[in-house]
Amino acid sequence: MLIDLHTHSTASDGTDRPAALVAAAREAGLDVVALTDHDTTLGWAEAAEALPPGLTLVPGLELSCRWVPPDSGRPTMLHILGYLVDPTHPALSTALTRLRVSRLRRAERITERMAADGIPVTWERVAELAAGAAVGRPHVARALVEAGVVNSVDEAFATLLSSRSPYHEPKADLEALTGVRLVNQAGGVAFFAHPLARRRGRVVGDEEIAAMAAAGLAGLEVDHPDHDEADREHLRGLAAELELLVTGSSDYHGTNKTVGIGRGGHTAPAAYDALVARATGSAPISA
Repeated sequence: MLIDLHTHSTASDGTDRPAALVAAAREAGLDVVALTDHDTTLGWAEAAEALPPGLTLVPGLELSCRWVPPDSGRPTMLHILGYLVDPTHPALSTALTRLRVSRLRRAERITERMAADGIPVTWERVAELAAGAAVGRPHVARALVEAGVVNSVDEAFATLLSSRSPYHEPKADLEALTGVRLVNQAGGVAFFAHPLARRRGRVVGDEEIAAMAAAGLAGLEVDHPDHDEADREHLRGLAAELELLVTGSSDYHGTNKTVGIGRGGHTAPAAYDALVARATGSAPISA
């Protein structure tokens, strides 16, 4: 049984429409796939309608969060995966709307500042590339690739769209413990996405993960393309100590990233069953 619990569609920053994503998941041999777009559930309906026989869809999302140290030091950006939430939950719906609007305004400000400095990108083209989805930096990156400014989306994020770039713009996000609790309040199951993905920036330590577990975090995404074997072993030990579930995934983004769907990490059936058993907000969908 092959299970991939972290993928993205055009509803956020992937390049496959939700219908194409579930088709690709089945073609790759997956039995279960989770759609976890950033700060939105807008891709769920299309994915469910197009679900091929033999594939189960786990509706989910990935919340933009931050950990703020008690001493009010520099916050660490992180992501919380929320599986099987109730998408109509009032507090969750309000938070997602705020996050999506912030993401859009951020991308607009970045694009306008680049254009003012002579970089050949326009907000109109960035919006076209988003095709009505939740606009974000990946769409700016694709516009930069299209204009020949950079050679790839990864290069765009490593240079002009990095946190060290003069074009960097802050965005709204949720305090990490608030994000975990919000997923739980909406009947979902909260997991810490790629906890040790250091190449993305600073990461939190074991004490912070323990605090999230105390707030209701259910598990850690351990087998992820951004984790080396030492990271995976450390996280397995920490998960055992904190009695957390362990999952794996591809973090698939279509052509925006190089890892194919169903590659990079899988989730054990027992962990998947335990996850589903904890959810009360919604349920997996099978064709």
